[in-house]
Amino acid sequence: MLTNLNEVLPQARKEGYAVPAFDCIEDFMVRTILDTAEKNNSPVILMSLRHDLEGKGFSYIAGLINKVAPKYHIPIVLHLDHAEDFEFIKKAIDNGFSSVMYDGSKLPFEENIKNTKEVVDYAHAKGVTVEAELGHVGGMNLDGSKEGDSQLTKSEDVKTFIEKTGVDALAVSIGTAHGVYESEPKLNIERLKEINEVSSVPLVLHGGSGTPVKQVQKSIKNGITKINIFADLRISMYKGLLKAAEKAKKDARIDPTPDMLFEPIKNYLSNTVATKIEELFSDNRV
Repeated sequence: MLTNLNEVLPQARKEGYAVPAFDCIEDFMVRTILDTAEKNNSPVILMSLRHDLEGKGFSYIAGLINKVAPKYHIPIVLHLDHAEDFEFIKKAIDNGFSSVMYDGSKLPFEENIKNTKEVVDYAHAKGVTVEAELGHVGGMNLDGSKEGDSQLTKSEDVKTFIEKTGVDALAVSIGTAHGVYESEPKLNIERLKEINEVSSVPLVLHGGSGTPVKQVQKSIKNGITKINIFADLRISMYKGLLKAAEKAKKDARIDPTPDMLFEPIKNYLSNTVATKIEELFSDNRV
């Protein structure tokens, strides 16, 4: 069933788990993630980036998820990830997204507040939840370019930001990065504790791929309720693709069957999703 962040994150915060948020780029990913989440009785957040929604992407991704969500018994949030353009956010809402993220983290504090408030006012009137970012999570973009250095969230800014914007969830920067890490990160749990102490809304951790499990779980125990995951999914599908190619070569097939092509990719992806659900303590929460 399709729902929004307000229907899944407060419970996660209360009960001490995090809802996995997976970026999806194709229907293959949507089906595998939803089937795996339902098998594990976990709420799930399916996310898309602007890059994947351009052209007919809204119809393929948002249209598909809105159509299939009622067939599942688990809560499903359709979430727009890292959007900086208000007009594009409006388009996402008009195309059935139940939640959006406005990312003004690169802007000055007051400008971030102003823009976020505009998005919140528009989205809430449509029954759509809003996530914003305070501080900045850096790392690598999908094209391999550097996104910029991370800037830790200042706990003293959190209360003012939430009160002035009315956001439903807040992404914070405590030491993670987007993409694949060049060295093992060390999360600033003390800063997270300070933020959680003053935050009236659930907190979000971006850059969940590759972050050591013990650190992830420590962040959950200190207020994180949504964790974004993408790079780990791409890596698992790549491993499945190599396995499929190896199998086809071994069998000397120039016309591999659909199962031979897709089954290894599906299995690797499903195993990763199931592992993340277990690590985030979100299994058997439905």
